Amino acid sequence: MTTDPSRSDTSVFPDPVYKETVLAPLFDHAKDDHAEGFRRIDRAHLVMLERTGILPRDVAGQIARALVEIDAGIDPEGLVYTGEVEDYFFLREAELKTRVGPDTGGRLHTARSRNDIDHTLFKMALKGRIDALLGEGRALLAALTDTAEREAETLIVAYTHGQPAQPTTFGHYLGAAIEVLIRDLERLEAAREACDLCSMGAAAITTSGFPLDRALVADLLGFAAPQRNSYSCIAAVDYTTATYGAVELLFLHLGRLVQDLQVWSSFEVAQIYVPNAFVQISSIMPQKRNPVPIEHMRHLASQAVGKARMMKDIMHNTPFTDMNDSEGESQSAGYGAFETGSRVLRLLAALVPSLAINGDRVAANIDRACITITELADTLVRREGLSFRQAHEIAADTARAVVAAGTSLAEGGFEPFSQAFQSHAGRASALDAQTFREIVSPEYFVAVRDRFGGPAPAAMAEALASYREALSGFTARAEALQAQDTRAAAALEAAFNDLTEAR
Repeated sequence: MTTDPSRSDTSVFPDPVYKETVLAPLFDHAKDDHAEGFRRIDRAHLVMLERTGILPRDVAGQIARALVEIDAGIDPEGLVYTGEVEDYFFLREAELKTRVGPDTGGRLHTARSRNDIDHTLFKMALKGRIDALLGEGRALLAALTDTAEREAETLIVAYTHGQPAQPTTFGHYLGAAIEVLIRDLERLEAAREACDLCSMGAAAITTSGFPLDRALVADLLGFAAPQRNSYSCIAAVDYTTATYGAVELLFLHLGRLVQDLQVWSSFEVAQIYVPNAFVQISSIMPQKRNPVPIEHMRHLASQAVGKARMMKDIMHNTPFTDMNDSEGESQSAGYGAFETGSRVLRLLAALVPSLAINGDRVAANIDRACITITELADTLVRREGLSFRQAHEIAADTARAVVAAGTSLAEGGFEPFSQAFQSHAGRASALDAQTFREIVSPEYFVAVRDRFGGPAPAAMAEALASYREALSGFTARAEALQAQDTRAAAALEAAFNDLTEAR
């Protein structure tokens, strides 16, 4: 015999465990992360309902005044979830109905749904966080560019495969990191564009039979435009995945730079000097200088990567519809990527300008590793008319002899070079000892690499100018977006305040 279980169901919502494990955390996330968004959405939607004639002006005025009372009388931070209402949205609606009655209070929700409200809330929250992260990214870009300009001619050892490879300058090295950072900030800007399309007006899925003005709501909330397809408004999560994809790449790439700083500040390499302000001592070994802020940046960058990647993983293989997987609790979990990433950006922007290059150690490492030998091979091709492979063999023999003798190319390289040249070319080289020493100097190595993107002064000056131009572009676009937000906030305040006077 079968029965309808609903007829004998005497349970009362919410189940205590469900309240504790789901509803209370969701309520806390909403009031902590999205309270201001709820406030703005309520006001913008109400203005639209009145202007389109969906609500009479006097009714809209009653609701507006009640919303003012709610916002003035309820501090979201002090709220504790009791289970009397389902969530923060219904708490606001209950407060509204208490003040103006169930009929009038229920009219604010005309032609909208939790679906379009939620995705609009999340986009607003992400836009604010992206803007803050972009601001810190611009500060890092400025710090890197200023330091690269200051160190444009400061020699360092460049490494490949963990081994000394060629000399370059610290400014040139930082330029490489700057260009990656510029592309990362551009990806963040592109992600923000995806967040800048308003979901309001989509309602549950298909918009509404009411004469909505979606563009008006989008404008009052500071969005660039309404998102076109209403199903996409409540189902698409590319604004989330694009955002966290950009955040993940930003800190993945910065983590590689931080790792170099870790290695270069080690006692054995000692290419960079970290000042005392960024050094901690050992609790037991008095000789130790531990640049632990670099370690913190490395693990914090990895944490930011992990938190951002988590967000993309949460969205994976979810239905293309409105689902809790992409909503409140997931969104709030992702905000930690911004909080952790902010610490990395601010610390790195403070650390990099403070670093100094240990010139004596750089010079010693250049001599020990014979890393200018590539230019000797190149010069033999240009001046002696040899093939590069033949020139390479002569240079390799020279380097092996120098390393075996424990000397340097400049001090002890000319004699073995002359012998190697005679052996491979069958004649004497036209280079004399003084010319040889000039060719194998790190200063010459850098100076002749004056091609586009190289470390020589003219190429570096052009690159630095382009970096400053990129920074100016980021700043100008940020100022334009801030002006858009300020204008929208003023327009919403004026329109809403006008409603509060309606009788």
